[in-house]
Amino acid sequence: MTEAKDVDLFVIGGGINGAGIARDAAGRGLNVVLCEKDDLAEGTSSRSGKLVHGGLRYLEYYEFRLVREALIEREVLMNAAPHIIWPLRFVLPHSPQDRPAWLVRLGLFLYDHLGGRKKLPGTRTLNLRRDPEGAPILDEYKRGFEYSDCWVDDARLVVLNAVDAAERGATVLTRSPAISARREDGKWRVTTQNTITGEKREFMAKMLVNAAGPWVTDVLSRVAGSNSSRNVRLVKGSHIITKKFWDGPHSYLVQNHDKRVIFINAYEGDKALIGTTDIAYDGRAEDVTCDPSEIEYLLNAVNKYFKEKLTSDDVLETFSGVRPLFDDGQGNPSAVTRDYVFDLDETAGAPLLNIFGGKITTFRELAERGIHRIVKYFPDMSGDWTASAPLPGGDMENADYDLFRQKLKADYPWMPRELREYYGRRYGTRTAMIVGDATSLTDLGQHFGAHLYEAEARYLIAHEWAQTAEDIVWRRTKHRLTLTKDQEAAFARWFEASEAAA
Repeated sequence: MTEAKDVDLFVIGGGINGAGIARDAAGRGLNVVLCEKDDLAEGTSSRSGKLVHGGLRYLEYYEFRLVREALIEREVLMNAAPHIIWPLRFVLPHSPQDRPAWLVRLGLFLYDHLGGRKKLPGTRTLNLRRDPEGAPILDEYKRGFEYSDCWVDDARLVVLNAVDAAERGATVLTRSPAISARREDGKWRVTTQNTITGEKREFMAKMLVNAAGPWVTDVLSRVAGSNSSRNVRLVKGSHIITKKFWDGPHSYLVQNHDKRVIFINAYEGDKALIGTTDIAYDGRAEDVTCDPSEIEYLLNAVNKYFKEKLTSDDVLETFSGVRPLFDDGQGNPSAVTRDYVFDLDETAGAPLLNIFGGKITTFRELAERGIHRIVKYFPDMSGDWTASAPLPGGDMENADYDLFRQKLKADYPWMPRELREYYGRRYGTRTAMIVGDATSLTDLGQHFGAHLYEAEARYLIAHEWAQTAEDIVWRRTKHRLTLTKDQEAAFARWFEASEAAA
């Protein structure tokens, strides 16, 4: 074991909150370590509905402040990462058996105006029998509404925050859980152990941040002297992926019989992402899976509105995540607040900041406010900066992706349009780091199928902590949805051979 390294801030948890805090703190000049027990975004932060949104349904629970703050952040994040966050229009067919039309319209009016919307178009009313968006909808639904929110590649959002943190001086350790943390001489002695190499490292940190998401209380159980009385409620959300069954770039939002809303999102070009469920969960977060009953629930919600009837045979893939919601005592999982809570333990001069709850849309604000809570311990650090700073790859003129798309075409006229768009949407201005001096597809190296070339894989290994084939095909990208099983296996063999050679 190496000698303990002195640092300012040690952050446990490589999900969106941990990565966001590490980035914010590193940008203020603090010496930061971020450790994650698995891969970045391997837990909840890669298993979301992949939306940056205000949370339209939260208005029913009078969460006006939460919705307003999320809508404001929606605009901030669009400017910070226009390559992985972009506008999406949602069609909401109205069912007279559910919420009355006037209530839906009122909610959408509030949604349009609460957050100072600037970039996105507002709500419009649809005649589902006349407007093309109504073509796949059953004839019994005559009226609908269309409103705006944003799409996000959730796992890449986490990784880009970690990349930015590292480029500002932070140390990022993946597959390196904090196996112990104890107060010692007014600091935290934290030990990590790499689960692949077995290497142990020790750090002496002025402050510890517990941003472990569903594992926040598990971390507390290993922190000597912790006295937090707060807790999280684990709520399982499952999604299914099918072939896209409508024309057009828009998505849908439908009201289910139990008053919950289900998103039916255009996904990865020719697919649909459908979710989510909301079920209280008391198992290990690592073991979460999508149950057959959840698949049936989601299919029933779709079939209630659409002419094309889906069955379980249409399901290409499923995934489930565990949302760590702050336990506010509500009985209904859907009613539990999506807000976040800080718990600052200042025992013995070695502070511990625990984070309970939160959501992807408000991660940047959460990180900034979390830093505000600890500013007295670091009086020399600089001020707020993330609200106007682009994430890696997002430094485009006026945050205009369409303009950037034209630049890609000029820079790489030899590259097929679909591949240019693929690189642009995942890597933005850092596409050049992948393509390098290539002037043909052959120059990108071995082609594994679909849009996966060796050049991209090597970039992800070198710059984004990809340590397994799955890190690449499922979190850094979504190649798993486009590669055949044989192609995916061939890539896994290449990856293992490449790592062995290194």
